[in-house]
Amino acid sequence: MLQMKHLSKVYRTHMVETHALRDFSIHVHDGEFVAVTGPSGSGKTTFLNIAGLLEEFSGGEYWLDGVDVRGMGDDARSRLRNEKIGFIFQSFNLIPDLNLFDNVDVPLRYRGFAAAERRKRIEEALARVGLASRMKHYPSELSGGQQQRAAIARALAGSPRLLLADEPTGNLDSLMARGVMELLEDINRQGTTIIMVTHDPELAARAQRNVHIIDGQVTDFDAEPRLRVPTRDDRAALAAV
Repeated sequence: MLQMKHLSKVYRTHMVETHALRDFSIHVHDGEFVAVTGPSGSGKTTFLNIAGLLEEFSGGEYWLDGVDVRGMGDDARSRLRNEKIGFIFQSFNLIPDLNLFDNVDVPLRYRGFAAAERRKRIEEALARVGLASRMKHYPSELSGGQQQRAAIARALAGSPRLLLADEPTGNLDSLMARGVMELLEDINRQGTTIIMVTHDPELAARAQRNVHIIDGQVTDFDAEPRLRVPTRDDRAALAAV
């Protein structure tokens, strides 16, 4: 799904050269759930921005779902990003003046879907995250956990192959965080590849594989996916057998 080889990212000013990523290599397989950890300033956000085609890189290779993104123009990168990638942010990034239906609708309009297709996708996405009855509510009328679920619905409505989550539980209490994490695990079980940046070791332990970044380099990683931690639904299903 995603492969970077010896990738580098250098920020330059007239006086300073900052290496955000150096000799950075990672391979994320289709259907994996990977947690990315590391201290502040280690390069996690830069990696996520490059993975999401929001930033260009200075050197190396990046292949996304079999497509070599080197040398792509802005329009081609935007099309690939809109077709392949969904984003979940710590701060939700919902538009306060729009209700949930319209918030989820925004990226679909950029994709050029017909109105009937957009409505179908929006209703299905909101139902999938448990907010079908709230689609006419505004973000201010929802809890933090519900706002994050709405943000996840917005990402899912475009049927992304890859979901990039930047501290998706960072603004939530522990109960809401567990609920969002269980939702992400369910989305992953249904085939979506997920890369999640997190500072929470408990959440990182629930991913299939961990990648640790320090000073712009991968310093530690699990070579093979771990067994997934059973969710509450899994335990209930086993108890019923």
